[in-house]
Amino acid sequence: MATITAPVPTGAARTQRRRASGSASWVTYLVAFAFVGICIAPVLYIIIGGFRTNSEITTDPSGFPSTWQLGNYLDVLESSIFWQQVGNSAIAGISTTIGVVVLGVAASFVLARYRFNARGALYALFAAGLMFPMTVAITPLYILIKNLGLMNSLPGIILPQIAFALPTTIIILVPFLQAIPKEIEEAASIDGASRLGFFFRMVVPLSVPGVVTVGILAFIASWNSYMLPLFVLNDETAYTLPLGVQAFASQYSVDTARVLAFTSLSMIPALIFFSLFERRIVGGLTGAVKG
Repeated sequence: MATITAPVPTGAARTQRRRASGSASWVTYLVAFAFVGICIAPVLYIIIGGFRTNSEITTDPSGFPSTWQLGNYLDVLESSIFWQQVGNSAIAGISTTIGVVVLGVAASFVLARYRFNARGALYALFAAGLMFPMTVAITPLYILIKNLGLMNSLPGIILPQIAFALPTTIIILVPFLQAIPKEIEEAASIDGASRLGFFFRMVVPLSVPGVVTVGILAFIASWNSYMLPLFVLNDETAYTLPLGVQAFASQYSVDTARVLAFTSLSMIPALIFFSLFERRIVGGLTGAVKG
C-alpha cells in the first residue's frame, strides 16, 4: 500500500515563512504600542501639566515645562480637604470591598455547591444584574436612600455599590467553587467537618485567587465611582475624590495647572493599586473561565 509523505519545505520556503511571521509579529507589536500610547498619552499630559505654569499651558498646551514647578503639587498635598476626600474614598472602597467579598463568597458557595429548585433562577437573576447599570436605577435608588436617611453619608454610597458589584462577583466566584472536587468535601465530612467548617477551612483558602480578583475590581470601581456620590453627597467634606476633582476644577477653573495637579494625585493611587495587582486580576479571571 503506497504512503503519501508531505513535501519537506526547502530552505527558501523556511526563510519566507520566518520573514512572514516576523513581519506579522512586528505589525502586532506596532498596533499594541499604538493602543498603549493612546491610553497613556492623556495620563502623561495631566501629570506633566501639573508641573507647568498657567502661562506655559496657555502658550503651548502640549509642550514640556521649561522649569518643573513642584508648587502645584505641594499646594494640593498641603490641603486638608484633599486628604479628607482621600480618606472618604479609602473608607468607601475598603468597606465596599469587604461587603462584596463576604456576601459574594457566601452567595457563590450556595449557588455552586447546593442543589435546590430556584438555584438556576437565582443565578440567572444575578447574571441579569450585569445588564442593569446604575444609571438606569439612579432615580429610584436616590429615593430609597433618601427615605432610609442615608443622604450625604458614606453608607449611602457603600451599600448600593455592594449591591451592584455582587453580580460580577458571583459570576466570577461560582466557577471557582464549582471546580472544587466533591472528594474534598466528602473527605472533610468523614473527618467530622460541618458544612460551615468545610466552607471556612477549605472553600475560602481555595478560592483566594477569585476573591482577590473581585476585591480589587470592587475597590477600583468604588474609588472611581462618580454618579452615585454625585446624587447622594452634597457636602464637600463628605466628597470622594471624583467629586473632589469636579469641585476643585470648578473652584479653581482659571488655575489650570493646579487642577491638573489635583487630578493627577487623585488618580495615581488607583493606577498604582491596579498595576500592583494586575496579574492577580488576570489570573483570577482566567481561573474563572477555566472553571
